[in-house]
Amino acid sequence: MPPKKKTPKAKTVNGDEMTNTVEKHSKEETNAIKDEEIKPEPESNASARKDQEADGKAPKKRGKDASTDEPRKASRRSNRSGAKSEPSKQQLLNYMISPAAAELTRPDDEIEDVQSRGEIKTYSASVLSPFEELLCAVILSRPISHRLGLRTIRTVLNDPYNFNSARSLKDAGEEKRLKSVYDARTQHKDKTAAQMGIIAEAVLDNFTSSSDKDGTELQKLRDDCGDDIGEAANQLKSHIKGLGKTGLEIFFRRVQWIWTAAFPNIDGRTADSLRMLGLPQDGSELEGLIEEHWKKLETKHLAGDGEEAKKKRAFVVLLERATGAQLEQKIDAVLNAAAEA
Repeated sequence: MPPKKKTPKAKTVNGDEMTNTVEKHSKEETNAIKDEEIKPEPESNASARKDQEADGKAPKKRGKDASTDEPRKASRRSNRSGAKSEPSKQQLLNYMISPAAAELTRPDDEIEDVQSRGEIKTYSASVLSPFEELLCAVILSRPISHRLGLRTIRTVLNDPYNFNSARSLKDAGEEKRLKSVYDARTQHKDKTAAQMGIIAEAVLDNFTSSSDKDGTELQKLRDDCGDDIGEAANQLKSHIKGLGKTGLEIFFRRVQWIWTAAFPNIDGRTADSLRMLGLPQDGSELEGLIEEHWKKLETKHLAGDGEEAKKKRAFVVLLERATGAQLEQKIDAVLNAAAEA
């Protein structure tokens, strides 16, 4: 008779690696991860893994002669199956900054989450503080899918965690930070939780001020660096382990409406999204297009104190919608909706 096959012993989990608080999530995580997007789709064209080793150079403002960020020479329709209608520039701008565009360009699971939980903070549609933007940039630059990144953000910024400042993130402690990423059912949980702790410590130690003791506004960094965005990028890079080129691009793209020294800035990935929509990929040109049609756009819902701040906010919202449309493969849907709006 042939020898009986030995049944392999189940691997045990290292007790130091998992606390009692998060053990109950293991079965849920195992089932959930089977349905998740396993292939990483970081927000930038560059490899997210390589970006964590990249230098901390500030993102350059995209200009006509910027060779490093020049969009690929291809038809703007190269990744489209063909929109039924072509909106005018005014129609497209007006739709892109509207709440309706936020719904169309966000992931389905985020729509369901908002419907289920009501008014929650989301990366796609909420006005976030500089600290929240920094935390989000680090999460989105990790080698995970964009959807997993957005779900992690929704988890850590809302109840029951509310990691909305460096102080709240540090005071939460290691165990609660780890529990939050297990609840988010994301990948690289231990590394992500550890990095969140590093961000909290770095901001509290280096970037707070007497008027910003909780590290919400990164006020000391802004005061010390002023208009020198390159120096600000170097400071962030030197103090926050794992923050590379991709994370810095995401961060400055999002905060440029309040940190105006970085305005108008368009990174390479976003430029590709704008190209597919038929919009300018040069920051100054896109700013000029918004200015040209501003009086005819619906802008009352936009954040910002005063008209100039609202224009810069519109610029940032437009970039976010363009990126979301590409990642969700909704370029044609956006063009059709804009034409029919």
